[in-house]
Amino acid sequence: MESGTAALVPVLSEIARVASESLDLDVVFQRIAAAAARVLAFDAMTVTYNHESSGISLYTIAGPTLNDEERRSYARHVPRHEYSPGLWALLTRPGPTADLFLVLDTSFPRDRSLKEAKIRSMLRVPLAGSSRGGYLSLLSLEPGAYTAEHEKLFRPIADVVAMAFEHERLAADERERRRKYEGLQALAPALARALDVRDVFDRISEIARPVIPHDRMALGLLTEDRTAVRVYAVSGGGFPEIPEPIRLTPGELARHDWSTEIVRDVLIEVDPASDKCRHLSSEGIRSLLRVPIFFDGTWQFAGGLLFLSRTANTYSEDDVPFAQHVADQVALALSHQRLAEEARRAAEARAETERLEKRVAALSEELASRGGFGRIVGTSKMWRDALVHAAKVAPTETTVLLTGESGTGKEVVARAIHRSSARSAGPFVALNVAALPDQLLESELFGYERGAFTGATSAKPGRLEQAAGGTLFLDEAGEMSPAVQAKLLRVLEEREYQRLGGTKVLRTEARIVAATNRNLARAIEKGEFREDLFYRLSVFGIHLPPLRERPEDILPLTEMFLAELGPAVGRPVPGISREAKDLLLSYPWPGNVRELRNALERAAILSEGGLITAAHLPISVTRQDSPAGRAGVPAPAGGGAVLPPEGVDLESLERDYVREALKKARFNKSRAAKLLGLTRAQLYSRIEKYGLEGDRGEIRDLPPAAEPL
Repeated sequence: MESGTAALVPVLSEIARVASESLDLDVVFQRIAAAAARVLAFDAMTVTYNHESSGISLYTIAGPTLNDEERRSYARHVPRHEYSPGLWALLTRPGPTADLFLVLDTSFPRDRSLKEAKIRSMLRVPLAGSSRGGYLSLLSLEPGAYTAEHEKLFRPIADVVAMAFEHERLAADERERRRKYEGLQALAPALARALDVRDVFDRISEIARPVIPHDRMALGLLTEDRTAVRVYAVSGGGFPEIPEPIRLTPGELARHDWSTEIVRDVLIEVDPASDKCRHLSSEGIRSLLRVPIFFDGTWQFAGGLLFLSRTANTYSEDDVPFAQHVADQVALALSHQRLAEEARRAAEARAETERLEKRVAALSEELASRGGFGRIVGTSKMWRDALVHAAKVAPTETTVLLTGESGTGKEVVARAIHRSSARSAGPFVALNVAALPDQLLESELFGYERGAFTGATSAKPGRLEQAAGGTLFLDEAGEMSPAVQAKLLRVLEEREYQRLGGTKVLRTEARIVAATNRNLARAIEKGEFREDLFYRLSVFGIHLPPLRERPEDILPLTEMFLAELGPAVGRPVPGISREAKDLLLSYPWPGNVRELRNALERAAILSEGGLITAAHLPISVTRQDSPAGRAGVPAPAGGGAVLPPEGVDLESLERDYVREALKKARFNKSRAAKLLGLTRAQLYSRIEKYGLEGDRGEIRDLPPAAEPL
């Protein structure tokens, strides 16, 4: 045996190395004892842990005089009542004991075993940092073997041993944590197979019980007003029904931290007058652990998972991570359950919506067949006034003139007038006057005889004849040439006409409904339209307001168009976002209802069956809010326009701009629309309005543009 403090340094170095090489404490301790024997004489070295209430546990023992059988024979735990008071006092304080025989009382079992083992002296040093009352002890068969000087040499060894034991304890704790988490791995498959958490709640309790001991497990969810908890599920049979929510106490309502709750003794810590205590006491519950349930990733407390025990002081902070792991799995299953329920309800709602839409469509068709106004959507006063006038004139034979901007629904109203008239069984024949050149318009309207012009190999009835017994709708009637105006005036006055190239006088049995987006009063002043024809056409005039003057009709029209567009685009359109609705309401709609429908059709295609958003709409409020954007022509540079005293014809100006843009773009509509600051839909409406589609051939023959577009 080496002596002195100098010899302690290599011993400590060896002990530290040994402690770091292995986590098998029994092996480590034997080697530590062998190293310590070089500086301290002893017959046995032990590690013990004192338990104030229960006794002393021997963790390990080593020594040069002990064989394996002797080491195994030492008791691993000795209850306190087996120690005499004198021996117990010595074993609960550090330092040397010169002669144990002076205090041993052989009437106590442990005292007797020490005397039989001839243990005379002892040196005890506490293990640094031990929270469990740990001691490293040296035992000797010789009395007075240890002094204060030996204690100084022994303390550094005890510190290294404490470090080794702490490493082992941490590793053991980690192994235990891992074992517990592995035991909870069965939670996910059990919950994944369940459509309702309550169906597998007993299984969840069974999986969690080895990790978190409990007699009952319960799931409580807060009510909507957050003043009570409703018991959603309880494990085990025989639990009484709790139909009413358990009211929270004022103290619980005032709590801001609902993270966890540990009740070590219900009889002491829970208000005996509360619903909570009444329900727990009825089941004999003495302690509980509650961890929170969070929904939807909001980290807002929505309820709790409770582990309930009929034994007091069952739970500690060490149980919280494992309980929270179980709660998180349950919360995830509940979230999936809620999503599935919401999806089921949404599917039922969609099915109900589809059923109602079909019913509405059937009723609308029925109304249309009866009165003709079933599919005309709009609640604004201006629109309803126009419909009231249309409904009043429909049953008569009176000629009707519909006025209003392009796309306001003039043909829709004309068809409704026809369906609501006595002529509803007859044909409805529509003719766009602006889409045809003068000679072709005359032959289309009145018909022609064989040989009337080159290529007329056989006679052909005109639209007036085709509309016999029904209604002839003349769209854009303000664009007729003077010659056609004169012939149409005779039809309206005498109900007579002749085919082109013919001599036979024919009578028409058609009712005339005309429409125009032109200001006919100004056209009359300029000599472009016959005043007498105007009065014949406008026997009963109905003005259709532009969409921007009836914004309350935009969303109902949108809903109707989306319902109609579903079959057209090959998929149902689920709806439109709030942002898109706001954009629809903010936009001035220069193309009116036609532009709205075109915009929605394009958006329905782009959305690919999803919700229509503002990004899908081909409109821009910022650009269209400018005067130039609304007029369809560039705003003049310099901030203001100089108007001649006689005024300007905006329609002619707009038509010239559109024609010029088409020429520059060689009829590439996307490029022409960009030049004009319009959308493609707006450009199409103007091409149709001014009959510029026929300019395509003329533009194709032009030389290449002199400047890039």
